[in-house]
Amino acid sequence: MERKNLVPYSVYLPVEYHTRLKRAAKERKASTIVRDAVRMMLDGNNVYRAAYNKGVTESANIIRDCKEAKMVVVNRKELGEILSDKINLLLLK
Repeated sequence: MERKNLVPYSVYLPVEYHTRLKRAAKERKASTIVRDAVRMMLDGNNVYRAAYNKGVTESANIIRDCKEAKMVVVNRKELGEILSDKINLLLLK
């Protein structure tokens, strides 16, 4: 990508990710890593969406299957199920 087509944009990262990005930048430019990730996410790339949705679904399943969360009932519904339903709202279409 030609530099004249690029616009700078500042992003604040948690220290851990900043450190990991700097390490990864030794092999490949950090700007390219971030640019590719942003492009994939904003363009609705199926790989990004599939991986994101898989993570959301697995998180919801872990909470739904948690025996401690099954012990708490709110309005006749297990807490694990309530929280799992809320997490599933984060799924990307």
